[in-house]
Amino acid sequence: MMDELTLAQRIIVWALPVIFAITGHEAAHGWVAKKCGDNTADMLGRLTLNPLKHIDPLGTLILPGLLLLTGTGFIFGWAKPVPVNGRYFKKPIRDMAFVAAAGPGANLLMALAWALLARLGVTIAVEAVSMPLIYMGIAGISINISLMLINLLPIPPLDGSRIMTALLPYRLAIQYNQLEHYGFIILLVLLYTEVLGAILQYPLYIAHNLFFSLAGL
Repeated sequence: MMDELTLAQRIIVWALPVIFAITGHEAAHGWVAKKCGDNTADMLGRLTLNPLKHIDPLGTLILPGLLLLTGTGFIFGWAKPVPVNGRYFKKPIRDMAFVAAAGPGANLLMALAWALLARLGVTIAVEAVSMPLIYMGIAGISINISLMLINLLPIPPLDGSRIMTALLPYRLAIQYNQLEHYGFIILLVLLYTEVLGAILQYPLYIAHNLFFSLAGL
């Protein structure tokens, strides 16, 4: 459906879903960290959905914009990481896994919210109102599902690696987390070689079908 939109219309449709998907992801990390005893994010004003508090120029604006302009059909990005201090956690490894899982969990909930918004658009008979809701709902589902699945990959420092760390024996976890220095390079290589797309293709297909069905699309 997005193919029929002009570039300006695509930017308008994708802007809010992308920004809130990324910032909501980070705010969720900070919120769960506070629940686990770490108030660092709260003290720095990061427990908010205000995009200005979370925007990373490259990850929140430039990269998603370039992916949108090039028509890859695959959009993702990141915000400024919310600072988390594990020294305040009662059980640092376990609680860090909870904090990590909060980001993808927030994206899952936001995908659900966008699906319901699209569903509302489907039921409204006025095209001028229904079509923007449907288009933004599609964008919201797509970006949140992509962010959720990418961040669940067990590549340090992605959220999936924090969850994996909690499941590994202590010594093995230490060795595993040494990969964090190369994590971003690994992710770029996987993206450039299209291995990332191959890994995520089936999960994305299943998730999109599920949420689009819920949206009545």
